[in-house]
Amino acid sequence: MAQYVYPAIFRLEDKGMYSVFFPDLEGCYTCGENLAEALSMAEDVLAFTLYDYEKDQRSIPLPSHHSSIPLKKNEFINYILCDTTEYHRRNNNRAVKKTLTIPEWLNEEAVSAGVNFSQILQDALKEKLHTAI
Repeated sequence: MAQYVYPAIFRLEDKGMYSVFFPDLEGCYTCGENLAEALSMAEDVLAFTLYDYEKDQRSIPLPSHHSSIPLKKNEFINYILCDTTEYHRRNNNRAVKKTLTIPEWLNEEAVSAGVNFSQILQDALKEKLHTAI
């Protein structure tokens, strides 16, 4: 997982809406009610699309240079940055059950103290992996 930068084509639609598509990535498009929303949605769809490429171990195409992309009326190019690692952390919070073994005496003391085993394990793994989220 990594950071990527891809050119996106923004097209001004009726009533100030924008449609957005990425010419280098098949099926990677979105829209927004205004430019700010379109930019936000573009980052999200780009991260989602590239995360799927990574997960499926598909080859990720190189981004085109903006000068090689033809534009139509009411279109402009903007580069969009995304981080698939951050996207994965934000959107893949499904709980996964793990079985572990600890000494009985330690379990009894932890239960008596009201320890949340799941939270302790999560905190320890984050510390071990140097992960802030």
